[in-house]
Amino acid sequence: MNSKKRVLLILLAVFILIQFFQPTRNVSAKTSTADISKIYQVPEKVMAIFQSSCYDCHSNSTKYPWYSAIQPFGWFMASHIREGKSELNFDEFGDYSPRRQKSKLKSIGESIEDNSMPLTSYTLIHRSAKLSPEEKNSIYKWLVSLPIH
Repeated sequence: MNSKKRVLLILLAVFILIQFFQPTRNVSAKTSTADISKIYQVPEKVMAIFQSSCYDCHSNSTKYPWYSAIQPFGWFMASHIREGKSELNFDEFGDYSPRRQKSKLKSIGESIEDNSMPLTSYTLIHRSAKLSPEEKNSIYKWLVSLPIH
């Protein structure tokens, strides 16, 4: 067997082997009592935007695409979700201190304004998650209406 075939067989074996190491799924069937919508009156339109553009990485319930079961894509997604939830978790928002809540609300506005959220890598695959100017405006209006300013 030549060296190219051997390398390809080894790579194939490694690829098959890593499929047995699946990351834990970020899925919760229940609505949290600490969800942001339980703490603040979030307009239905804004909540829909959060759910379609933010909740996959910033909540306890991710909607997984088919390719997330294939490694290393699943590991990559799990890493992004862990990082996103550590920065902001809408399902645990009520557990944050009032100071942290205020800081996170300001960060939401800043992240949308500077286009750092949602991530480009996310919106490339999830086109519907890309925020339109109207959606951004809806979020800004809601943020400004809050008693945090």
